[in-house]
Amino acid sequence: MTTKTLVLPLAASVAAALSFAAAPAHADTMEKCFGVSLAGQNDCAAGAGTSCAGSSTVDFQGNAWTLVPAGTCETMELPAMADGTQRMGSLEELERDLPPA
Repeated sequence: MTTKTLVLPLAASVAAALSFAAAPAHADTMEKCFGVSLAGQNDCAAGAGTSCAGSSTVDFQGNAWTLVPAGTCETMELPAMADGTQRMGSLEELERDLPPA
């Protein structure tokens, strides 16, 4: 084997290892925030019967989440609900702004 054929697989292995090592650091700086995405713009989870990303059907759907910078979910400024109640994001699934069953 030549040096060239040995270096390429080694470089690919190192690159893959570095990409896996970087993922947890990103995950630590982001958190799931329920009830903050617009319809069709959620990252994942939008209640029963939905597939995943982009599947929310209602703005600020309480059971759909979006990744946001850690520590910002519950302090995001969102429009008030129709009855004037302040709408806030949550680190847990909400039972508000759900699509009709």
